[in-house]
Order: sequence, then C-alpha cells, then structure tokens
Amino acid sequence: MTDRFGSERPLHCLSFDVEEHFQVSAFDSVARRHRWDDFESRVEANTNTILQLLADSGQQATFFVLGWVAERHPDLVRRIAGAGHEIASHGYAHELVTTLTQDQFRADVRRSRKILEDITGERVLGYRAPSFTIVKDTSWAHEILVEEGYVYDSSVFPIVHDVYGMPGADPDVHQIDTPAGPIWELPPSTTVVAGMRIPVGGGGYFRLCPYRLFRHWLKDVEASGRQLMLYFHPWELDPDQPRMRGSRLARFRHYVNLDEVEPRLRSLMSEFRFGSVREAVPAVAAL
Repeated sequence: MTDRFGSERPLHCLSFDVEEHFQVSAFDSVARRHRWDDFESRVEANTNTILQLLADSGQQATFFVLGWVAERHPDLVRRIAGAGHEIASHGYAHELVTTLTQDQFRADVRRSRKILEDITGERVLGYRAPSFTIVKDTSWAHEILVEEGYVYDSSVFPIVHDVYGMPGADPDVHQIDTPAGPIWELPPSTTVVAGMRIPVGGGGYFRLCPYRLFRHWLKDVEASGRQLMLYFHPWELDPDQPRMRGSRLARFRHYVNLDEVEPRLRSLMSEFRFGSVREAVPAVAAL
C-alpha cells in the first residue's frame, strides 16, 4: 500500500479485544458473572462491523478473542480467521491476572488457547491480559505464557493507571527472557508529552481525546520510527448498547463518545497502514 506521494508507508499493528459489552472489568461482579448468558449478546454484530471496516480499507488486524465468546460464537472466530486476520487469546473468562493464582492463570490461558486452536485449526501465538493486568506483581505470567506455548504478549502498559500499568517498562517492542525461554512483548502505544508518558494506543483514550490531537500523537510516534500497537473493542462501535450499572467514572470511561468511534476508525485506516502482529512483526512469526 502506498500513500499519495507514492512512497511505502510504515506497517503498524492493529488489534481488537473481542468481548461482550457486559464483560468489561469496570462493571464486573460475582452476581453479574453468573448472569452473563442472560444478557443480550451483541459481540457478533459489532465484530462484523469491524470486519467490514477492515475489508473496505484492505487492512489486516489481530483479534484477541475471549475463550468464553469463542465457545458461543465459533463461526465468528472462523469468519475472522477466514478473512485473513490473526486470532490470538484474550484469556477465557476476562478475569484480571491480578486476581488469579499462578495455577489459575495457567488453566485460563491453556483453556483459551485450546478453544481457539480447535476452532481455527491454526496455532495461537499471542495473548493479551484482560485490562492489561500483567503488572510488576504479576510479571511471573510471562514465564507461564512461554510454557503454555505463547510467543508474544501485549499486556504491559508502561503508564501510571489506577487499575493497570507498569511505569518505567520498555515502551517499544522487545523480548523478555524468562526461565522457560524468551517471549516478545508488544506494549500498547504511548508517547511523551511535557515529560510525561501518556497512552495513545486506543480504547477510551481514542474516544476521549479530539481525533486531530490523537492523530497528531500517532504521527509523532510514526515519525520517530517506532511501530504503533493500537487496540479497540467491538462494543466501542455500538452506541446503542444497553447501559450497565456502575460507578460514574466507570460509566464515563465506557460510554464516552461511542458514536465517534466508527467514523474515527475509518479516518485512522485511511491515514495509517495496519496489519496483524504476525504480519507486522516478522520476528514474532519466526519463533
């Protein structure tokens, strides 16, 4: 793909965390988890919108699919893979790594990977923790991921946040050595503004900031020669989704500017060149 000047554009990573609107961590509770099957499922229709956006732009992406969703929508997973996109793991039940023991984490990532590989018949290389909860206290997760056959992770967010984040972590694509072997880490994109590292990887930040400002930050990252890793969710393209009960902060973070996401994504896909992790980071696929 070339730009209007005829030169090759850098290839960045685009990703989507495939989960239902009612599974976000901010609205989580034991009682709500027991009722997941009672809520209206909207993930298939919303993911279909994403697939159409990608088809229209001729671009590829990585889909980090929740095992719970894959069990209930195996045809959706096959359709994503059939369109040439990469299937990766988002764990099974959207449980924060910070709430799991090491044995529970191992069981979760093993179960999810098996479900996805059984559906697609292809090897699953990547993992992303729910709410990016591989943090300093759960860095043991990388060794388990290697032992369970994962090649890369995209869970370490090198920022300060009230739920996740590992301030001071390497913000660029890098390899982590564990006793079980190496694993690639692909952090969501960040940039430095006024001496502070801020997130520009997508999600709520993409909805909260004016698009021109967000685009400016992304272009700065691109101009520095760094590769972008962006992430979004199917429910972010669904402004009509049922409203869940939660704190004012949780509701604001989840519902702010949902009606802006689809047109902004169209603009983003017209201005940047995207691919899946397998396509955009050759070193990952080589392992």
